Amino acid sequence: MKLWLPLIAIAGLGLNALPAHAADDSWIVRFGAHVVDPKSDNGHLAGMKASVGSDLKPTASLEYKFTPNWGMDLLVAAPFSHSIRLNGTNVATTKQLPPVLGVNYHFMPDSDISPFIGVGVNYTRFFNTDSTGPLEGTKVRIDSSWGAAAHAGVDFRLNKQWIVTADVRWIDLASDVHVNGVKVGRATINPLAYGLSFGYTF
Repeated sequence: MKLWLPLIAIAGLGLNALPAHAADDSWIVRFGAHVVDPKSDNGHLAGMKASVGSDLKPTASLEYKFTPNWGMDLLVAAPFSHSIRLNGTNVATTKQLPPVLGVNYHFMPDSDISPFIGVGVNYTRFFNTDSTGPLEGTKVRIDSSWGAAAHAGVDFRLNKQWIVTADVRWIDLASDVHVNGVKVGRATINPLAYGLSFGYTF
C-alpha cells in the first residue's frame, strides 16, 4: 500500500488544479522510440539464474496539460520482444505490451528547455511466449503485472508547436513464470525504458 501513496498524493494535487485552469488546456502528442532495458539480475527460475534481454520499439504518447505545469500522459508502444535465458542458455522468447498512465510536473513550461518528473502506474501483458532450447516443446507462461512507474525527462522546444523529448521511465515489473502449468519462480525485471521522441503541441 505504501508504494501507491506518492502516486495518489501527486495525482490528487494535479487534479485539484483542473477547474481553476481550464483556459490553459493543451495537448502534446509524441512519436519516437524507446529501449526497454531490464535490470541485470532477474532472479532465479527453477533454481537457475534468469536474465531477460532488451529491445527497441516505436512508441507514442499523449499528454493532456490541465495546467501549464501539470499534465497527465499515456504511453503506448509496439510489442517489445525479449529473450529469456537460464544460466546463459536461451529457453524462451516473449512479447509484451507495457502501457503507462502517469502524472507529470513540468518545472519550466514556458522555457525552451523544460525538465519534468512524474509518477504513474504500469500494466504489462506478456503474450506469444515460445519455448526453445532445453525447454522446447513445453508451454511457458508469464503472468501479467501491475506496478508503479517513475518518469523523468526534458522537453526541448524547437518552435511554438514542435518539441523534442528525451526521457526515461523506471517500471516496477515482476511476474510469475509457469512451465507446463507449474510455477517455476518469479522474474523480477524492473526495467528502465529510455528514448527520444518528437512532439506536437496543440
